[in-house]
Amino acid sequence: MTSVLYVVQIILGVTLIGLVILQGKNMGAGAMFGGDTSFKTTRRGFEKTVFNLTVAVSAAFFLVALITVSVA
Repeated sequence: MTSVLYVVQIILGVTLIGLVILQGKNMGAGAMFGGDTSFKTTRRGFEKTVFNLTVAVSAAFFLVALITVSVA
């Protein structure tokens, strides 16, 4: 049982990393490292979907981590 949870956690972790990197592509290189020179915009379409997926995957990752700790 715990090995299945470990595999699920690894898959969620890799997915979360990919989603965060995908969000970073929309910014300039300066904005990634703290020097934001752009103006504030709202998320629309694909950006909003990626943001919502990132939130959902991070919540699932957190829950699986808690379940793994309680089972092991």
